[in-house]
Amino acid sequence: MKARRNRIALLCALLIPVAVHADPGKPTPPPNAVPAAPAPDSKPPAKPFEFADVELKARDLAGKPYAREDAGMPEFLGQLDYDQYRDIRYKADKALWKDEGLPFQIQAFHRGFIFKDRVSINIVDHGSATRLAYSPELFDYGKNQFPAPLPPDLGFAGLRFHYPLRRDEVYDEVAVFLGASYFRAVGLGQTYGLSARGLALDTGLAKAEEFPIFREFWVQKPTQNAGELVVYALLDSPSVTGAYRFTLRPGLDLTLDVASRLYFRKAVERVGIAPLTSMFFHGEDTDRFMDDFRPEVHDSDGLLLGRSTGEWVWRPLNNPRQLRISVFKDSKPSGFGLMQRDREFDHYQDLEAQYHRRPGAWVEALGDWGPGAVYLIEIPSDAEKYDNIVAFWVPDQPATEGKEFRFDYRLHFAQEEYTAVSGGKVVATRIGAAEPGDGQNRKIVVDFGSPSLKMLSPKAKVGAEVSASSGKIGNLVVHKNEENGTWRLSFDLEPVPAEKDKDKVPVELRAMLKSGQDVLTETWVYQWNAR
Repeated sequence: MKARRNRIALLCALLIPVAVHADPGKPTPPPNAVPAAPAPDSKPPAKPFEFADVELKARDLAGKPYAREDAGMPEFLGQLDYDQYRDIRYKADKALWKDEGLPFQIQAFHRGFIFKDRVSINIVDHGSATRLAYSPELFDYGKNQFPAPLPPDLGFAGLRFHYPLRRDEVYDEVAVFLGASYFRAVGLGQTYGLSARGLALDTGLAKAEEFPIFREFWVQKPTQNAGELVVYALLDSPSVTGAYRFTLRPGLDLTLDVASRLYFRKAVERVGIAPLTSMFFHGEDTDRFMDDFRPEVHDSDGLLLGRSTGEWVWRPLNNPRQLRISVFKDSKPSGFGLMQRDREFDHYQDLEAQYHRRPGAWVEALGDWGPGAVYLIEIPSDAEKYDNIVAFWVPDQPATEGKEFRFDYRLHFAQEEYTAVSGGKVVATRIGAAEPGDGQNRKIVVDFGSPSLKMLSPKAKVGAEVSASSGKIGNLVVHKNEENGTWRLSFDLEPVPAEKDKDKVPVELRAMLKSGQDVLTETWVYQWNAR
């Protein structure tokens, strides 16, 4: 499970001040690293580059044996530690398109540390694709001193994009692709948190997870007034290849339209579409002691589901004592996402990490995804540096050798939820002993809030529908919190005695607020286990 839990692959993208350049052996730079623009009178290519070219490349690659592009990197680069690698920075004044006044700029990542794969970057201009050449002169190496010159054809590890969110003259980092098929994005006022991936393979199974890699990118050069950037990517792994098109739109929230085409070299047991990866160390529903001055530590606090039936489901996240896998079957879902609903700084008390500013990510399904299920995997974690939460869509259609899949979706990186639940939302989940000193029975408290709920009189006839897969529900109470206008549901769970529940089967809980037959809120679901 170590590979799934390693979140360091995406922390390296955080910006730090550029240090003074240290000469890494004074290598001889290759020809100009920036692709030359076509002459004004040059003829366009007979066939302009398009997404179909990436699809053809992925389909052809699927018919060949897998070969990883990780050769040619000096051993001393692979021995860099986290801080040494962070000290290698692309020079801001070398950013692609910086001197052209375009709305987007590109910077690349250096190979080294755990980022050993060579990633090719191409620029598509006037229909023609030109390879971006690597040069050590593009990077500031900080305090690093290398025992030998760097190869002139070393290549890159990933790339990131900048766009002026606050002021026209200041380019903010808005998205980064680095490590396997991971990518992250932020909107105005947000800080990096959870990650998305191109694909998840065999996640949560009793065998090693397979991590596909974005091995090549093509970036469409934007126009002077462009508000979006188109990026194509070629995905590769031992089991599958893929063609991806990303349409990136920065703003208050950032959206990414994703078109994915998958071609399977061999059968895969579990294919995760539109995977999201996050961290949950502890929160208000953690019912065991955590030796931490901060009340909560997490990038996301819940899974939100938009069911095809019109039902909205909220599943609070947890850091379990054992691996948990929750499966939500559906057909034609409107979407799902890992969200950070709690925006109160006082609930985190972390001036550096600023968890209250981490975006949620909502996957809006485009087209007919067919039958399948949303999987939520929660992995036990002993530190906040590990990504221990994964959510993705698993189609019912089997991924057999030679199979082709097509999935389109829109990713929303947002502070406020993209979708507006018509009724009340879950705003807090708390769990503790039913009575002081009671080590078995649990008191569960769920708070619901919305403008419409706030308007209800404390004397309104509001009740609750609560169910448990095992054990007994008792002491059910619903009342209004007149301090903040939310409505509180509380109940006791009397689980099956430990001596009778030898398999430690988790209890599936489900609840919602109602007024007569009218449903007032989304559905709260939770998985509780005695261990």
